[in-house]
Amino acid sequence: MPLYEHVFLARQDITAQQANALQKQFQTVIEENGGQIGRIEYWGLKSLSYKIKKNRKAHYTLVNINAPHGAVAEMERQMSLSPDILRFMTLRVKELDEKPSAQMRRSDDRDRERGDRGDRDRGDRGGYRGDRGDRGGGGGFRRDRDRDGPRPPRTEMSEGGHS
Repeated sequence: MPLYEHVFLARQDITAQQANALQKQFQTVIEENGGQIGRIEYWGLKSLSYKIKKNRKAHYTLVNINAPHGAVAEMERQMSLSPDILRFMTLRVKELDEKPSAQMRRSDDRDRERGDRGDRDRGDRGGYRGDRGDRGGGGGFRRDRDRDGPRPPRTEMSEGGHS
């Protein structure tokens, strides 16, 4: 049978228990149509990047599914009819990952995956560059004397204000 990863977002004003009830409802739909649920991860109430149907937050849930296409299509049909589901997305995958998803891993685990970043040398971006206008450099809005030649002599202003 095909393998799927399915993520759905439920409205912010339902409780975590109601979000859990939605998980169970859609799990029974899959099982009644000959499929199996591998793993369910409730990611919690998280902020959305933009408002969806007047909601700023949503309950996120990830479900691993091993089911025929008809079972997944029926689940998606029922999700589209449910007023509590804001969005959902189903991806067909070659194999299901049994490890916790990136959302569930602790931040120090994610940092270890990124590896050693060394001394974080900034390369040519760090330190004095001379063109930023600080530390006596020749950059910024300062006049380039080599290109423009010497400055003209200052003239004293007369009492009228203009010379």
